[in-house]
Amino acid sequence: MADYIPGTSLKKNEKYTYEDYLLWPNDQRWELIGGYAYLMSPAPTTSHQRLSRVLSIAVYNYIEGKNCEAFCAPFDVKLAEDTVVQPDLLVICDKSKIEERGCSGAPDLVVEILSDSTAYKDETEKRLLYERSGVREYWIINPGLPEVVSFVRGTAGFLKPEHLSRGETLKSEVLGGFELPLKKLFSVLD
Repeated sequence: MADYIPGTSLKKNEKYTYEDYLLWPNDQRWELIGGYAYLMSPAPTTSHQRLSRVLSIAVYNYIEGKNCEAFCAPFDVKLAEDTVVQPDLLVICDKSKIEERGCSGAPDLVVEILSDSTAYKDETEKRLLYERSGVREYWIINPGLPEVVSFVRGTAGFLKPEHLSRGETLKSEVLGGFELPLKKLFSVLD
């Protein structure tokens, strides 16, 4: 399973299951979407890690003592027998979904930080996957702009996304009362 380009499917004509996924080597990170295997980037960039750290600390501090739990990648989220993803950050408020190997079912909040190799998949394929799976809120962080695109679930799927830039404040429907000034988040890019 070596020598594949990150972000690309392992074999376009071959599908895999969660049981197959469990047998793959632990020294590579893979996602399984609709049965297709995708090799993830070996290690995120420094900017990606800094953004992840600031956001993770803010979320962890906010939910401390509440009925939700936050996890950072790598952490498996099994959405179906042929779909396992590893979001950069996720929050689960239904603790029955938390298992020893990760999360079984849709998290309440999912965050993806874009990189060159994952941007298209995160903005299209995974956005649709999260919407279909019942994720209540999805944030896409684009360090290149910098911008956060926030999707919140309505009755029939995600509502129109909100685009937030450096001078605005990120708020969460799922984590009612959570606020993070994006100036603080994006200051790690300066």
